[in-house]
Formats: sequence, structure tokens, C-alpha cells
Amino acid sequence: MSDGVMSGAPRPDTDGVISGATRKRVLEPLVQESTPAIIARKLRTAIAAGDFPPGSQLTEAGLAADLGVSRGPLREAMQRLTQEGLLVSHRNRGLFVISMDDADINDMYVARSAVERAALAQVVARRDPDDIAVLNEAIDRMQSFADAPNGPEIADSDMNFHALLVECARSPRLSRIHETILVETRMCLGAMRGTYASAQARIDEHTDIVAAIVDGDASRADELMIAHMRDGLARLQPDQTSLTAPIHRT
Repeated sequence: MSDGVMSGAPRPDTDGVISGATRKRVLEPLVQESTPAIIARKLRTAIAAGDFPPGSQLTEAGLAADLGVSRGPLREAMQRLTQEGLLVSHRNRGLFVISMDDADINDMYVARSAVERAALAQVVARRDPDDIAVLNEAIDRMQSFADAPNGPEIADSDMNFHALLVECARSPRLSRIHETILVETRMCLGAMRGTYASAQARIDEHTDIVAAIVDGDASRADELMIAHMRDGLARLQPDQTSLTAPIHRT
């Protein structure tokens, strides 16, 4: 102990920071995104926002000029979105944003239901107070837009709740799949506008899901999520409610 430090205790490094096996990580490592990943994210955002409407063609020359990038990384990014199903290639014509018919919308909700129910089960099992606080904050944000039940702000807040829910599951794979599904959902949001007479029922559905998480009631949470998904699908397909049938409890 000639240096004044107890034997076996973590020693400060040259910057005065305690190092060693007992040090708790307080910062997440930086993640460097590749250029194609950044381009793909920008394209997803634009498609979700309706800047590129369903069925519209995306041209390499125009996008490369807009983004200030070369065609190599742009092509890689567009290939990613094609693999995700957001773009479709028509031979000798080019790449187009997908157009979703009733069958596509139903299938999207089946996939979304599966991902979000799986994520919800993880969140209920963990019952992390920080996760619950994050979800409640998302609901509070929805509540702040309650005066405009069919406005874009509450719709965006609704989608943000579901994105956060899946993030709280701590599953990179579920999050990756869900990101694409939410883009498709946002593409359909315009058709939902005008279907909510009041925002409160919409907000209450999310509040009830969080209450089930707090109670640790996995069965109740699952039932609420199924009902929530069926309601969303019925608003998009009011004349084809039978298409909600594939969404079953497991």
C-alpha cells in the first residue's frame, strides 16, 4: 500500500476514472452507421411520411442528387428496402414504392400483431420501472393532442408508443422487423383519419396495456393488444371485418 491505494481496490486510470471489473458502464458505445444504412433510414422516413406515395417510382439519378451521394451506396440502400418489402422492382421499369391492397394490409397487421405481442410478453415479464415510465410518457404525449383525435400529431404519438414498446423488449431482431412494419403502417394512416370520434378511447387502449404491464398480467396484456390491433385493422377495412380473423391468441 505504498502508493496510498488499498490492495485489491479498483485503481484510477490516467484520467482519474476508476477502472477494473467492478466499474459499471454508464454510457453506451457509439455505433457508426454506414452510408447505405443512413440512406436507407432517410428513405424509410420519407416513405412513411408520404413524401414518396405508394406506387411512385424512385430514380437513382434524382435521389443521388438530392442526397449528395454516389450511386453505389444509394443502390445498396435501395436494395435493403427492396429486401424489406418497401420497394418493388419492375423489370425494365425500375424501383417503385409498394402499393398496399386489402390483403397486404391484413398481412401487415398479422405480422405487426405477432411482433408486438412477442415484445409485450418480454416487457411484462421484465416490468422494468424505467420502461413503464417511458411508455407512460408516450401516453402523456398522446393526451396532449387529444383535442385533435384525427390529427397527424396524435397518430405519430400513437406510432411512437408502439415503437418504444418494442424497443423495451430489448430484442434487436424484433426491433428490426418492427421498423419496416411501422413504415407500412404509417403509409396507411391517412385512411384512418376521420375514423376517431374521440381521442380518449384510443388513449385508454394504450393506458390499459401499460396497466397490465404494471400488474404483471401477461394474459390481460395480450388480450388488450389483440383487441387494439383488431380495432386498427377494422378502421382500415370497415367493409371487410372478416379479415381480422387470422389474428388469434396463442
